[in-house]
Amino acid sequence: MGIPLSQQAKVAAYVLKQQLSGRKRFPLVLMLEPLFRCNLACAGCGKIDYPDKILNKRLTVEESLGAAEECGAPVVAIAGGEPLLHKEMPEIVKGLLDQGRIVILCTNALLLEKRMDDYKPHPRFIWDIHLDGDRAQHDWAVSQEGVYDRAVAALKKVRDKGFRTAINCTLFNNADAERTAKFFDDVTAMGVDNIMLSPGYSYERAPDQKHFLNRQATKELFRDVLSRNTGAKGGKAKWRMGNSPLFLDFLAGNQSYNCTPWGNPTRNIFGWQRPCYLLGEGYAKTYQELMDTTDWDKYGVGNYEKCADCMVHSGFEATAAIDALKHPIKALTAQFRGPRTEGPMAPEIDLTKQRPAEYVFSGHVQKVMEDIAHEPARGAKHGGSGKQVAAE
Repeated sequence: MGIPLSQQAKVAAYVLKQQLSGRKRFPLVLMLEPLFRCNLACAGCGKIDYPDKILNKRLTVEESLGAAEECGAPVVAIAGGEPLLHKEMPEIVKGLLDQGRIVILCTNALLLEKRMDDYKPHPRFIWDIHLDGDRAQHDWAVSQEGVYDRAVAALKKVRDKGFRTAINCTLFNNADAERTAKFFDDVTAMGVDNIMLSPGYSYERAPDQKHFLNRQATKELFRDVLSRNTGAKGGKAKWRMGNSPLFLDFLAGNQSYNCTPWGNPTRNIFGWQRPCYLLGEGYAKTYQELMDTTDWDKYGVGNYEKCADCMVHSGFEATAAIDALKHPIKALTAQFRGPRTEGPMAPEIDLTKQRPAEYVFSGHVQKVMEDIAHEPARGAKHGGSGKQVAAE
């Protein structure tokens, strides 16, 4: 495993405390999106399809730290957009660390070499660099040539400065298992602390809709990839994985998990996003309002058409973590054995009773645009124009 034992223990103690207190729904990871603007325009991304007035908005330091205090999650994953475009990001990271959080700062790394000196190594801080495969695969995924080389160069420099590093790898239906395994060998040789792995999610607004995986294809691909890790065949694992063992077992088709959308609540410039990081179907003003007024049973695989193919970490890692505490022997077996990559798969969730998809995104954007129109003028503090910012 690529996650330090101290951090595993911190999260486990938190989960146990919530369960002993009788709390049914609680967060494990706060998905913090302080901005939507990015310096890439990936074809599979549904996070930057907003008017300029929305792309120019930022969560303040106070709002960001307040969101962490509100929900109380032990881990904060900062995403976007591209977080390094936020001028106050170093202050946000420091504030979260001062709160005692584990902080994962996600970045495409195009600005990392320029910004890295604004941060200090810390045992609870990790750079999570997006690399969706080898050079050809990653540059295809981000719709721009040369990004892989710049990201790898930055990764090596922050590692040499003493920072903890991870890669965040999202796989699509054109991923080749052998090439992916070779890529994992390569980044392991670079010295990354862990590999965070997930299938792509079919954002309804993404320009490219044909390369997302369905659930069966996800299981088959991940079995093929994970079978190439020595640990999956009884020997010592080559790769340091940042995902929990039971989540990897789930990706390989061995667990029939329901998603836990409240496990990774999202706070962004719109508010607290319902129901999860991947679906924006309404927003609450406070975390408590999100928890109290969201009809959680309307969402998830088997309940909602948009969720039918989802196997993404933000929906299922929390499920796996809770299952690990309930069944520690199963969790330990998965950790030492690795995910099972042969034999029958676990039963799939019945989709026959799922409700049809609703398309409400444009209404939310319109409301936010109206709210912005009534805000006091604040000048061009953050500036920027267009949907894509040139890499600095």
